Amino acid sequence: MTSVQKGVLSLIIANIIWGFASPIFKWSLTNIPPFTLAFLRFFIAAILLAIILRKKLTMPITNSHDFWLLMINALTGITANITFFFLGLRLTLAMNVPVIASSQPIMVFLFAYLFLKEKLKFKKALGMIIGTIGILIIVLEPIYYRGIDGNAIGNFLIILATISGAIGILTGRQVFQKYDPFILTFWTFIIGAISFLPPAIVEYIRQPTLYQQLDIRGITGIVFGSIFSSMIAYSLLSYGLSKVQASEASLFTYIDPIAGTILAYFMLKEPITIPFIIGGAFIFLGIYIAERRINYHPFAKLRRDLASKTP
Repeated sequence: MTSVQKGVLSLIIANIIWGFASPIFKWSLTNIPPFTLAFLRFFIAAILLAIILRKKLTMPITNSHDFWLLMINALTGITANITFFFLGLRLTLAMNVPVIASSQPIMVFLFAYLFLKEKLKFKKALGMIIGTIGILIIVLEPIYYRGIDGNAIGNFLIILATISGAIGILTGRQVFQKYDPFILTFWTFIIGAISFLPPAIVEYIRQPTLYQQLDIRGITGIVFGSIFSSMIAYSLLSYGLSKVQASEASLFTYIDPIAGTILAYFMLKEPITIPFIIGGAFIFLGIYIAERRINYHPFAKLRRDLASKTP
């Protein structure tokens, strides 16, 4: 496999893991507070990554511009993203989360236009409009049935998480191409863990027995979060970002809803509603119109790339 093919495969695996994350973390958050879970997730992941990398952990960045890009990447792609993700997940359906997050390509296109001055063609603009309609259908569904309740607020927080993740992808693309992506992943974990420590301490002060009360739900969240959803998935994302363009990397997020919806349906018995299906269809239609890449999906890309190398 070429480095690009490995990058594609890395992004596929990372997004399957993150698709499973929503129902698993929602189940775990019934036993462990969000910031405690976030801190332990990234702190343990940083330790595990440090053991693997060993002597390579010195900060490779030597100029202030790249250093601040790394800081922005960590504070948006990890701190803000995970904060809004966990807080929103406690309030809304787990299957809503990856579907809303699948709109990330649309947000990447918009931010690339606004901040990177990339040209915005008619098809991309139309795709963003249609995708936004899909987001609104899912986000506003609880308001239609029950008024402004926890589900609606949770959906809005997931939008903020998705925006943060899109900013993280745009900044990460610029810096992860220049340096070892696995070393930079370690440092983003450290920054993320430090940012979650103060609110985690507050949670411990409010609930001194929280560690004694941990059961299979909280332990599963810590293990899955630190090993799979953090160390493995973020390392795969970092490697993928170093080989694949940011706009293409964001397209892999539409793997998440498939994995997340299936697991949430069977694990949490969450209902698949008509507005959910319609909203998801609009989001994917928007992506398709914007980039014509539903038929250029990650698995097809990997298969065609491999086939092109076959003698």
